[in-house]
Amino acid sequence: QVQLVESGGGLAQSGGSLTLSCTASGNTFSIDSLGWFRQTPGSEREVLGREYTDGGHYYADSVKGRFTVSRDSAKNKVYLQMNSLKPEDTAVYYCNAVVLVGDSGLVNYWGQGTQVTISS
Repeated sequence: QVQLVESGGGLAQSGGSLTLSCTASGNTFSIDSLGWFRQTPGSEREVLGREYTDGGHYYADSVKGRFTVSRDSAKNKVYLQMNSLKPEDTAVYYCNAVVLVGDSGLVNYWGQGTQVTISS
């Protein structure tokens, strides 16, 4: 089991920046990657980016160049630095951990979500 707690959401202006953080606890040594998703009402949860244990990254095209995922493994934290924010970035943002189970199983864990609202 892995527990995830996000912080740092809130209100920001268009063109501004905001940083979200997520702290993982529990079975953290089995985490394969940590990342971020977001969701708006009536839409599916959208992957934004993640950092893998080997240091590799993945970013969705919609946020590439504006959002950065970074991981502090010593503190079991993952951050989402968001720059050049747009009103369409308004959503509930979720921290995600992909955890290795057994030889090849993967399990997703989620934080409770934090609201980000961007004003125009």
